[in-house]
Amino acid sequence: MEKILLDTDIGNDIDDTVCLAYLLRQKQCELLGITTVSGEPVERAKLTSAFLRAEGREEIPIYPGVEAPIFTPQKQPFPHQKIYLPKWSHETNFPEGEAIEFMRRTIRANPGEVTLLAVGPLTNIALLFAVDPEIPRLLKELVVMCGVFMYRYLDNPCLTEWNARCDPYATSIVYGAPVKNLVSVGLDVTQQVVLQKEEILNLFTNDILKTVLAFSGILEGTREVIAFHDPLAAAMIFEKDLCTFERGNVEVETNSTPLEGLTSFTTDDKGNDEIAVAVDRDRYFKHYFDIINT
Repeated sequence: MEKILLDTDIGNDIDDTVCLAYLLRQKQCELLGITTVSGEPVERAKLTSAFLRAEGREEIPIYPGVEAPIFTPQKQPFPHQKIYLPKWSHETNFPEGEAIEFMRRTIRANPGEVTLLAVGPLTNIALLFAVDPEIPRLLKELVVMCGVFMYRYLDNPCLTEWNARCDPYATSIVYGAPVKNLVSVGLDVTQQVVLQKEEILNLFTNDILKTVLAFSGILEGTREVIAFHDPLAAAMIFEKDLCTFERGNVEVETNSTPLEGLTSFTTDDKGNDEIAVAVDRDRYFKHYFDIINT
C-alpha cells in the first residue's frame, strides 16, 4: 500500500481530476490528504470536495494551500471549472492557512513512507521544504508532473512547461532540495498520452468517469481532447516501468523572463533526479482503464 499526499491545482485543465479518479480507484493507494495550490485555492478545495463527495470519499482531508507564486506574477488567477460548483454538493469551510503544516505533520508522522505527488505549480512544496528542511529526506519519493526535458520531441526547443512556468522560483527550490527519490514526468512525455473526444465518450462510461466528464467541458463542446499529464505521473508510483527513465540533474531558469521555468537536464548516473523519456502509450491506457474500472 502506497501512502500518498496529493498537491494539485485542480480546476483548470481536467487532468487533475482524471488523476484524482485514478487514485481513488487504485487499490494500492492510501490517499492521506489533498492540498490545493495556485489562484483561489479555496475554490480549488471546493472542486476537490465536490468530486470526493460525489464518490463517497469525504473522509479524505482537503487543505487549501498557497495562492501566489514566489516572486512572480500570478498566471492562473482562478480555476475555470468553478462554474460547475453550483450544480454539485460540496464543503464550503476548510482549514485555511494550514496546508504546509498538514503536509509537514503527515510526513513526519510517517518517515520514509509517504510519496508526495505534486501535479501543480510547486509553490506549496517549496515552502514546505523551506519551513522544514529535513522533509525532503523524510519522503519516500517525490513525483512531479513538471518540466520539459527531451526537446527533440518538441517543435519549439525553448518550450517551458506550465507548472514550472507558473512558479519558476519554487520549481528551482524543489529541484535543488536533497530529495532521495525525485521522479519527473514532463510535458514531452505526457503529451504522448492524449485521447480525442470520440475516444473519451466511448471510454468514460462508469460513474466516476462520468463525474469527470461533467467538469471537463467535453459535453459542452469547449474541450475536444484530454491529455493525461497528471494521471501519467500518478501511475508511475504504482507501475514505474510504463515509462523509461534516465538519471541525472535538473536545472531551472529563473532569471530570464521569456524563458522563466525552462528546465534543462544533464545525464549523470549519480544524479539526484530521474526523468521520464518515453512512455508505452497503449500499455499506459490499458493500465489506467483497468484500474478505473475495478
